[in-house]
Amino acid sequence: MKTYLTIMFSSEGSSPSEVTNRLSMLGFKPLTGQWDFVYEWDKSADVQDAIFFGDKITQVLKGQNVMFKIETI
Repeated sequence: MKTYLTIMFSSEGSSPSEVTNRLSMLGFKPLTGQWDFVYEWDKSADVQDAIFFGDKITQVLKGQNVMFKIETI
């Protein structure tokens, strides 16, 4: 399973490099193409795992003045 993340930056928010550093702490890797980042699960995750992970992403990005969209496949 993989979780894909798309980030929308604001000129009033943190720099892309700062956001990338924060997301790297969660295990995200930068991508080019349709999504900006990917997290590859090392186990079979369920909906509750994805929701909890979304909570962690929210905490890491809090105060960075960015919007994000997650998609877990």
